[in-house]
Amino acid sequence: MKKFITDRNLTIINFALIFYFIGLYLLYIYQVNSVILGFFVEILTIPLMLAQIVFVIIGIIYLIKHSVRILTLVSVIALIICSTLTIGSFF
Repeated sequence: MKKFITDRNLTIINFALIFYFIGLYLLYIYQVNSVILGFFVEILTIPLMLAQIVFVIIGIIYLIKHSVRILTLVSVIALIICSTLTIGSFF
């Protein structure tokens, strides 16, 4: 059976989630209002917020079980920070 969670896949997914929420924040700061962008933001934000939590847990478990690579460690730490800021923005 092929392994789906590898260092490379985990790092790419983590950075994709981080870049989405950075882009979302930049859209808010620069007040970019477009119908098509608003549609995609509404469709993607809640599932990607849940994906943040899931991939933080997967990343921590992966780092505990496997040898630590620097880029994977950086991506997991950055995702933890991004998740904290994203969820903390509600309170």
